[in-house]
Amino acid sequence: MSQAAPSIRARLSRMLLVWSLMWTAAVSGAVWTAVRHEIEDKLDNRLQATSEVLVNVMRRAPFDAWREPVHGSPSDHQDADVEIPFTWQLIDEDGRVLQRASNAPTEPFHHRNVGGLSNSGGWRVFGRLLEPGHFLYVAHERSERLEAQFDVALSATLAALAMALLGHLWLRARFWQELQPLQSLSERLGRHDPGSGRLSLGQAERAELEPLHRAVDGLSERLAERVRREQAFSAHAAHAMRTPLAGIDAQMSMALREAPPEMQARLLRVRSAAQRMQHVVAALLGLFRAAGEPRRVAIDLQALVAGLPDAPLPVHTEQHAELQADADLLAATLINLFDNAVRHGATRLSVSMPAPQVLRVEDDGQGLPAAQHKRLQQALAEHDYESLPGLGLVLADVVARAHGGGVVLRDAERGFSVELNFG
Repeated sequence: MSQAAPSIRARLSRMLLVWSLMWTAAVSGAVWTAVRHEIEDKLDNRLQATSEVLVNVMRRAPFDAWREPVHGSPSDHQDADVEIPFTWQLIDEDGRVLQRASNAPTEPFHHRNVGGLSNSGGWRVFGRLLEPGHFLYVAHERSERLEAQFDVALSATLAALAMALLGHLWLRARFWQELQPLQSLSERLGRHDPGSGRLSLGQAERAELEPLHRAVDGLSERLAERVRREQAFSAHAAHAMRTPLAGIDAQMSMALREAPPEMQARLLRVRSAAQRMQHVVAALLGLFRAAGEPRRVAIDLQALVAGLPDAPLPVHTEQHAELQADADLLAATLINLFDNAVRHGATRLSVSMPAPQVLRVEDDGQGLPAAQHKRLQQALAEHDYESLPGLGLVLADVVARAHGGGVVLRDAERGFSVELNFG
């Protein structure tokens, strides 16, 4: 997929995760609210039902069994305790505790009779009149209620989280399945070379992608036509320039034979410049030939450098160094890099191959400040040829990229060093 694809995947993953967490929180909150009220209602109903049971039990007991005040500790009256998950107190008209469960407090829940449901400290209490002058309280600890609510809410939360996880995985799978046509389209576009002709995407895998396919097909057709016209124009222009340059070279050769000695040096410089221009034109013509594909041949680096016309400086070249490249394009590139080195005060040139298909050109000239060195490297990386001074680096980068590589400016203690990767 394209470079934007990982960020799209990451954003979608984050969105799905956030949605899952929000869904879990919303469901858990809704369940907690519903369960809390439901548990409160059920436990309150059980309080009332338990009070009915206790009333029936007490009314069937002997008359004095539940009307006498409590004396001694609660353990002395375990026979009055009923095994239920609640507690209770029997209060007389003076507010004294006549009887109570073993887990009930010794102080009455209320110092005055309070009927119905109420709260007393850490207790939820239901009070009712047993008979005139006697009041029955049935209570349940609020901490137990909270524990029951928490258990139910935790179970609901875990269930919601499990469902959210399953939903998250399902949605991720569905998202990637729906994005697969876009990924395939992106890969096809990434492999397409506009110079190779029109790209036809054909039938879209999804109906909603059909307009995109038509738009890309139209764009590809316009791009291919534009590339074809530019290649035709460049080739025609290069051919048209070769004829007058060849004429200039012939005329300069005749002028050198007829000119007085004091004009010889100037005419030689003019002829050398014309010859360099011929090589540049030949390189451009080769570059735009056959849709810009270079003709790779085995090149002996030492022989190639030795055959360059009028090398401005002595060039040190590795022996037996060989690379696969287009000889015309490489020759034009070296001529322009050598010319740049001379204009920047170089007195020595070196051409080497530090790795297969990697050509390094170094000189001992003035070099570049670190800031300018960084700007030039960035311009090369971004194909910003307008920011590159002269033709040398531009031509080097174009030729290297035509071979499937690129140009890297190396740090050098002195002078200038550039590496051309020919793929």
